[in-house]
Amino acid sequence: MNVFNMPKGGGSGAGGPRKVNMNIVLIGAAAVLALVGLASCGQTIQPGNVGVKIRTLGPNAGVDAVPLNSGWHINLPGERIVEFPAIQRTYTYTRESDERGPENEEVSFSDNNALPMTADVQLVMRIDRAKAPALYTRYRLTFDQLFEGPIRNDVRSAIAAETELVSVEFLYRGGRQQVIQKALARVNRKWEPQGVNISQLDWIGTIRYPQVILDSIQAKTKADADASAAQAQVAVAKAQADAKIEEARGQAEANRLIAQSIAASPSVVQLRAIEKWDGKLPQVTGSATPFINLKNAE
Repeated sequence: MNVFNMPKGGGSGAGGPRKVNMNIVLIGAAAVLALVGLASCGQTIQPGNVGVKIRTLGPNAGVDAVPLNSGWHINLPGERIVEFPAIQRTYTYTRESDERGPENEEVSFSDNNALPMTADVQLVMRIDRAKAPALYTRYRLTFDQLFEGPIRNDVRSAIAAETELVSVEFLYRGGRQQVIQKALARVNRKWEPQGVNISQLDWIGTIRYPQVILDSIQAKTKADADASAAQAQVAVAKAQADAKIEEARGQAEANRLIAQSIAASPSVVQLRAIEKWDGKLPQVTGSATPFINLKNAE
């Protein structure tokens, strides 16, 4: 064995495998970083939503006319995706805080006498998938911005326009459903052609009337009830009086007929007296003719 011919470093090819292993590690790390970078550039459109891609760089800058289905989509530099709900969901405008924040979003309106009221309402709505890109192109707003801005303003305006045609008594006594349905028709005339489909618009709870109006309506309701009760009592009393009058008329007619019968046949009186006589003669008699004429009775 010739020790002088051995390579420097103390072993056969020791540096080669180490260098290869290092290259593999570096390539793997680069691949991981590339995947992480690629994932960070993508966006997942949630199930039930439709996506609209917006490009801010390059010759195709603008809103992509083709809507994106739910799932993962890559975003290149200068690209972003805005989501819209493509299935029906319920949204609310309320005084109390909700998942969108603590803001008071109740709807205010008045009746035909300018009496102020407020209420909470809810909508069931969705965005037409095919019209989502055009909707964003027109307003340049996300769905939340659209819902909290232009749509809310139109809902409030539609309700106010309908309530201004009626009285607060009409709303209080059951007319509010008719009003809210007319308001829904107003909103849909504007938004349905643009791809915003609102299938329901309803009150949440009761309308918040001014307390003075509630007191006035309740007092009027009580007065109407008292008047109805009084009219019912008058009707009963009149019916009872009419019954007594008819009874008296019947008795008077009966007496008239009896008197007429007696005048026509005096023997009837004698016959009735005989029917009631117990057969005993009076113990004291005078010169007057007895009540019963025995000779005539024979």
